Amino acid sequence: MVIHPDFFWNTPLAKKIKSYDFFKYTVTEALFLSDKEEKIILDILQNVESEYQSNIDKFTQELIVAQIERLLIYSERFYERQFFTRKKSSHELLERFEQVLSQYFENGNLVENGIPSVKTIAEEMNISPNYLGTLLRLHTQQNTQQHIQNRLIDSAKERLSTTHLSVSEIAYELGFEHPQSFSKLFKQKTKQSPGEFRRLFN
Repeated sequence: MVIHPDFFWNTPLAKKIKSYDFFKYTVTEALFLSDKEEKIILDILQNVESEYQSNIDKFTQELIVAQIERLLIYSERFYERQFFTRKKSSHELLERFEQVLSQYFENGNLVENGIPSVKTIAEEMNISPNYLGTLLRLHTQQNTQQHIQNRLIDSAKERLSTTHLSVSEIAYELGFEHPQSFSKLFKQKTKQSPGEFRRLFN
């Protein structure tokens, strides 16, 4: 089914359609359907085709858009179900994510390469950023960026409590260009400044 974007103008779906993450998944992140789910999808597609082949009137666009929205909602439901029912695959991806993230923080390349981006980590795992984000959100209630930030804060806490490095030096070691950005993130995540946290151990 191919739909011209103009078909959605002046409908609520025109804005809402951007919220469906699966449009940015790759071909390898396919949706696996049970027989029952496949029938639901085929029924919706047949409804669209039937409406398209009928005499066009003032209700045609609204009815077709309503069917397409049903299709998108069911697709989202089936994708979320898939993240849980295909446990082995999801579990392996979560483990791989932790490995990739750990490598970035343990190999000491943050100074040279900077803080890893969501895109960089997803590429390392050979999956799309959106697919990774949805997987993490459903299994951990946090997105990829939050996981990266949490790892940064954990590394910062370790350095603040076990070394005599200045806050600026720690910020630089963790890939921050500006110490102020590090301090702002640290306070946002811990409700304390790096200095206040360090004083707890002195």
